[in-house]
Amino acid sequence: MHGASTPSGVDYSADLAHDESPLRILSGWNEMQPARQSARTAFDAAPAVAVPAMRQILDEYAPHVWRTLHYCGVAPADLQDVCQEVFLVIHRKIGEFEGRSSMRTWVYQICLRVAAGYRRRARFRHEQIVAEPPELAVLPTQSEEIDERRARERLLQILDGLEPAKREVFVLFEIEEQSMTEIAETLGCPLRTAYSRLEAARKEIMRAWTRVPAKRTGS
Repeated sequence: MHGASTPSGVDYSADLAHDESPLRILSGWNEMQPARQSARTAFDAAPAVAVPAMRQILDEYAPHVWRTLHYCGVAPADLQDVCQEVFLVIHRKIGEFEGRSSMRTWVYQICLRVAAGYRRRARFRHEQIVAEPPELAVLPTQSEEIDERRARERLLQILDGLEPAKREVFVLFEIEEQSMTEIAETLGCPLRTAYSRLEAARKEIMRAWTRVPAKRTGS
């Protein structure tokens, strides 16, 4: 996870030091998602010369796409279908990839567009994107695991209240561990704009974290 320092010199580390930090739980967030791979991929080591095979793209980027969709508002029940939609778009457009950006940037751009389309469709249908998790019988040995899962669900609830532009920067930086330069390229915005969105997102999340009640095991 990054420690962010903006062009204005703002350092968030002090704000995020306490045990209830919404960013603390990201390190163990992926119990139900595919395993985290290195943020840097083999495709980004050198400028694109040849387009990789779809099997390579799928193997390399599926965990990243899954994670990004999840934290950009795709409901768990829809993740598999929406992830498949992303790779169908990639398959359809792979012949148009000219290497003007890295393959990773191109994949994330498609992923964010598909996630945005999903959110628009969900709002139109008046569906609640993040479902309320069922109550579980908790054994003493499961207490910490359940608390962490609920903390991630709490973070998702807060992310749903952010503007999409702020949410996307936060997800790409804090969860996908992209550099701010990469994020600005992915989003097609100036670097300072990306920093400004990240700063605003983190402040809003920290404020909301104190307002959203936490569920406790055994309560």
